[in-house]
Amino acid sequence: MAAPRGVANILAKSPTDIVILSSVRTPITRSYKGQFKDAYPEELLASVLKHVRENTIPGTDLGPLVEDVGVGVVLSELGGSKAARMAMNHVGYPNSTSLFTINRACSSSLQAITSIAAHIRTGMISVGIGAGMESMTRNYGSRAVPVDVWPDLKESPVKDARDCIMPMGLTSENVASRYGVSRSDQDAFAAASHLRASDARKKGLFDEEIVPVTTRFQEVDKQGNKVGEEQRITVTQDDGIRDAISTEALAKLKPAFKPDGASTAGNSSQVSDGAAATVLMRRSTATQLGLGDYILGKFVSGVVVGCAPDEMGVGPALAIPKLLEMHGLETSDVNRWEINEAFASQALYCLRELGLEEAWADGRVNPTGGAIALGHPLGATGARMTSTLVHGMRRDGDDLGVVSMCVGTGMGMAGLFARE
Repeated sequence: MAAPRGVANILAKSPTDIVILSSVRTPITRSYKGQFKDAYPEELLASVLKHVRENTIPGTDLGPLVEDVGVGVVLSELGGSKAARMAMNHVGYPNSTSLFTINRACSSSLQAITSIAAHIRTGMISVGIGAGMESMTRNYGSRAVPVDVWPDLKESPVKDARDCIMPMGLTSENVASRYGVSRSDQDAFAAASHLRASDARKKGLFDEEIVPVTTRFQEVDKQGNKVGEEQRITVTQDDGIRDAISTEALAKLKPAFKPDGASTAGNSSQVSDGAAATVLMRRSTATQLGLGDYILGKFVSGVVVGCAPDEMGVGPALAIPKLLEMHGLETSDVNRWEINEAFASQALYCLRELGLEEAWADGRVNPTGGAIALGHPLGATGARMTSTLVHGMRRDGDDLGVVSMCVGTGMGMAGLFARE
């Protein structure tokens, strides 16, 4: 099926559209210190799956309608497949609902959404959920880099093969040095991310997209030892946003990845925990079920491109032009952008390469902050960004929006969405 080209054709309604009926996320919290440090990734997934089952259609259990669930996962044991299926059944989905997990690093849950949409488009299913989960607290240190890998790869004569396990922070430094992204610009960008997110939180702009989560939590002392009694807490807000921050304060932080580098803990994305889920359905199915009034928007398409592993952060600057060209669009046709802030260096490079610096300055790119302020729970980030985009588009009347991110090992992914 040919992709619709031009804004008017994309916005036109068709029975074959892949429409969105719900798009939610948990709060995103800081790994090791935040309010989900004692939670499990599948526990967070269960929270969003339970919410969309019970609340997508008022008075109706969505569970029996859902034919397949795709879950983006990066670090969980066994790819998260068994735990995710257990979580889905635990919160009331029937055995007839199938599930798969998918790992495309930072874009895993956008890939899950894209895959579910493709299954609907090709007639495999009519209703599905694209989701993501990650507890970097539980899994980041032990699973971020493969331990048991074919020795020939570590000493491969092909540099790009060796670079696939280059620490992400060094890829950030490569982008900064190769493309002239200064430390001061990175710090200013990071401060703006926090201040935008802080303002959005104060105004309640995240309220519609966040599902509160009740979980366990136990305080720890400075040495990391548990103290006091385990508590039951309900988490309602992101906890990594800094309400008071400045470029000057960020400039005092030491480089995190190389002694003379520019990437720091303050201008890089936060290591985080969280989950998110988006309900997708063929428009004709929604119409048949009388759900037209509940449609939030539609998923149009997604693309993935490859790039050099040692500068993986440039991915959005390659994926976005390919996505726009598919649909006969210019960057000016897109009203809202969510571009992942893996590092300020790569986010700034992509904005400059795409000609989106003015769009960022006037609040069309990451208007409520990005991963530097909100966090980057790897497997859940794409679905988190989708939720933020969809609700923001409806709130502000934006017709077209794009979600994009760089991807570890050298890729970029982008997805196009339209408001109903």
